[in-house]
Amino acid sequence: MKLVLYNDFQPGLLADQRVVDISQATANLAGGPPQEVMARIIANHASLRAQLERLEREGRGAPLSSVRLRSPLPRPGKILCAIGNYREGTGREAQPVDFFLKSPDAVIGPGDTVVLPERQHTVFHHEAELAVVIGKRAHQVKAAEAMGYVFGYTGFMDVSGRGGIGRSGSASFLGKSYDTFAPLGPCIVTADAIPDPHRLAVKYRVNGELRHDYNTSDMEHPIPELIEFASSVMTLLPGDVIACGTNHQGLGPLQDGDVGEIEIEGIGRFAIHVADPLKRSWPRGVDQAAAARVREGGLLLDGRQ
Repeated sequence: MKLVLYNDFQPGLLADQRVVDISQATANLAGGPPQEVMARIIANHASLRAQLERLEREGRGAPLSSVRLRSPLPRPGKILCAIGNYREGTGREAQPVDFFLKSPDAVIGPGDTVVLPERQHTVFHHEAELAVVIGKRAHQVKAAEAMGYVFGYTGFMDVSGRGGIGRSGSASFLGKSYDTFAPLGPCIVTADAIPDPHRLAVKYRVNGELRHDYNTSDMEHPIPELIEFASSVMTLLPGDVIACGTNHQGLGPLQDGDVGEIEIEGIGRFAIHVADPLKRSWPRGVDQAAAARVREGGLLLDGRQ
């Protein structure tokens, strides 16, 4: 099942290239910001399932091409991003699990625009990632039980400004939290529709040219370990997001006028635009120097990420 928000942030289902309105089935959950509505749908999905499956089977709705998809989670309570978390195609030992928090206000949806800030950075990179959507309150969850707390999955892009924001121009993870720096979508696919989230192809294209092209089987720390670690620090709630990290071997710059498209097997694809008021430019294609540095166990400008 694929849950979406569309047009004026109405809840719906994506089925056979049609968007099915589910507002009647979820009427008792309506009211308040769209994020809160989607969080209630997630938390109450078990009781809604029969009605939603019926609507999905009937397939009535508007053609996908006639609606505007929004981010299905327009302002998550938390976005936890795994730092690194891929072996980069090497046989090295897994590095310690760690996260940073990304601003929920950075979220944008399909067709929206990443706006590069006028603050000077060394480069702005795209990072295409699988993201986990939490389905119920999770606190001190053990890895063996963690998948029971997963509601579903979505596509995520961790836009990263390298260097140039900290004291005296030093590096900082704040360079990942500018407004528009968290494209998320196009839908939330429920966990039962993804047989193995650790065997999914992740691709990212810039103006049609392939950049990221990796499989989630290369993760250092699988999803149960990520949930165990995160929930040992803070309580996770329905609609919270854990981004699983990226393989940096497809890393590249975002530049004014680019159209980027993220695609994750079993979830779908969506495109974003890039605008830069300063019209800066970097060499096009994969950032081979950054890729090699991470592959060899080195650091990027803001740490391992």
